[in-house]
Amino acid sequence: MEEAGAAVVTAGEAELNWSRLSVSTETLESELEARGEERRGSREALLRLLLPHNRLVSLPRALGSGFPHLQLLDVSGNALTALGPELLALRGLRTLLAKNNRLGGPSSLPKGLAQSPLCRSLQVLNLSGNCFQEVPASLLELRALQTLSLGGNQLQSIPAEIENLQSLECLYLGGNFIKEIPPELGNLPSLNYLVLCDNKIQSVPPQLSQLHSLRSLSLHNNLLTYLPREILNLIHLEELSLRGNPLVVRFVRDLTYDPPTLLELAARTIKIRNISYTPYDLPGNLLRYLGSASNCPNPKCGGVYFDCCVRQIKFVDFCGKYRLPLMHYLCSPECSSPCSSASHSSTSQSESDSEDEASVAARRMQKVLLG
Repeated sequence: MEEAGAAVVTAGEAELNWSRLSVSTETLESELEARGEERRGSREALLRLLLPHNRLVSLPRALGSGFPHLQLLDVSGNALTALGPELLALRGLRTLLAKNNRLGGPSSLPKGLAQSPLCRSLQVLNLSGNCFQEVPASLLELRALQTLSLGGNQLQSIPAEIENLQSLECLYLGGNFIKEIPPELGNLPSLNYLVLCDNKIQSVPPQLSQLHSLRSLSLHNNLLTYLPREILNLIHLEELSLRGNPLVVRFVRDLTYDPPTLLELAARTIKIRNISYTPYDLPGNLLRYLGSASNCPNPKCGGVYFDCCVRQIKFVDFCGKYRLPLMHYLCSPECSSPCSSASHSSTSQSESDSEDEASVAARRMQKVLLG
């Protein structure tokens, strides 16, 4: 045991690496207790404990008393069904790797996690390859978390409370059964890497354009048929992965359009003709309604719309090589491209109108992976 699991000691810090020893919890328990006793009288603190690919079914109890300065714990590739209260004693833990276990039940995480010191210390948490069907509520209270990995689980959705993780820089949720992206995901100011590949996502909310720090967005192997036009606002995006989606395979040619109400027609007239008004002329609800006007994105149209608009797919050139379908909202059917009335034509007005946007997008996005 001593030869196979020899500790690696370097310049004032120690790493104990007992990976792939195939030992049971009981055997490892006694060894860790012995190591803990040895270090109680030593000035040297154990900072890294690596226990992956053994036969652990629970965390060793010795963790709670013998390793108070531990910063990294790796228990990946075991048979853990729960992370017990021993975890809460690791007050300075920064990195917890527990991927490829059997976690996912209601008692998988220790009670009081959100109120423990780990809420302030834990920065990296990897729970990929487990059996979680939903994101545990206690994880959404770990305010210091910078990296969260829950890939390869059985997640059905992303909770709106994900916005609580304001320090999050990397979010990995690939390989689940997620169908929708909540708009609240756009409220993570520090997010650099967002991985949502290999899910069942059908649309991307325009609120993701608020992720101003985003550098990489992985959406491959989903059910996307278009992207929101607002994705062009991701000025730091360097990589966008879209392969394995039904993009550009098919898009809506038959436009449905419900006529605008008399209220909207009146409001459009006021906006288009620049009819002046003051807060003393109209009641508050009408002032707010007029303030909600959206300008038609067609550069050849000076119209506006409120609640009634036409959805149209617009192809934009990225990097001079790929054409991506972006969703646009036009003010009326008369403003739409010729393809709505001449479906045999493959070149539309909206394509030609995208020249300026294309050059801007090509400079912003360095790599687009479509196939």
